[in-house]
Amino acid sequence: MRKQFKATVSELAAKDDKLVLILGDISVYLFNDFKQKHPDRFYNMGICENTLISAAAGLSSQGFFPFVHTIAPFITERSFEQIKDDMCYNQFGGNIVSIGGSFDYAWDGATHHCYTDLGILRMLPGMEVLQPGSAKEVDILVRKLYRNGKPTYFRLSDNPHAIDVPCEFGKGVVLKEGRSGLTVMTAGPLLGNVLEACRDLDVNLVYFHAIKPIDKDVILKFKDSEILVVHDAWGLYEAVCSIGNLSASYHGIPQDQFCTWYGKVADVRKMIGLDPASIREIVSHKIRSGPQAAK
Repeated sequence: MRKQFKATVSELAAKDDKLVLILGDISVYLFNDFKQKHPDRFYNMGICENTLISAAAGLSSQGFFPFVHTIAPFITERSFEQIKDDMCYNQFGGNIVSIGGSFDYAWDGATHHCYTDLGILRMLPGMEVLQPGSAKEVDILVRKLYRNGKPTYFRLSDNPHAIDVPCEFGKGVVLKEGRSGLTVMTAGPLLGNVLEACRDLDVNLVYFHAIKPIDKDVILKFKDSEILVVHDAWGLYEAVCSIGNLSASYHGIPQDQFCTWYGKVADVRKMIGLDPASIREIVSHKIRSGPQAAK
């Protein structure tokens, strides 16, 4: 997904002289070609993420379309105040593009884990919050939104799913429909594990690439079913529940504790029950137990 981001932004920059790239000492070599072709629109400002956001807001105020890019926890959790005040409060557009969401940097521990970003950013007025799950989705969404005048968060991953999913901004996708009365909802790269777990189970399966705006219509389509949100972050469950009058539960991040495990992405997912076998067990239990157990 990061390579697709580079390819898409580079192509857009060749045609749009208002596109500006701001890096926080991450992916610098990846964008060497961009730097050589557009040296006056390339800024590597180092490990000072708060300043990256403030600079992006300033450039936006002057009619530019900035892309700010670095590792997820540093550009979201660390820089939340700047996103809130400099971008959202002032209604300055701009594109915040992270890498390393949830457990993509599992081996670096809690400082590099990031599973609150989607949840906190969706609370900011005017903010768009996207979690593309594949390179195709990155390309479509960046092209569609990068100069729409709104602060937009793109959460990228180096562990994308390999499923060809239709992608239209703000529209959820129904991947399968069943008759058990259970609807599984998920977002982002985790779709690979969820689809594998649910492929032959009698459930509805709904996929989102946008946490905000959330597709209310597709949620309401399944409002009379039991909804199980399976996700490796906070934010999607809260967005789904914002519709109201739903019977919904969540499976993913442990409640009120840090994920203190190390390893690779697959290792941490297995430890918290987000590997295909664990997801299948949870979903199968919901089906067997019926609506009352799902509440």
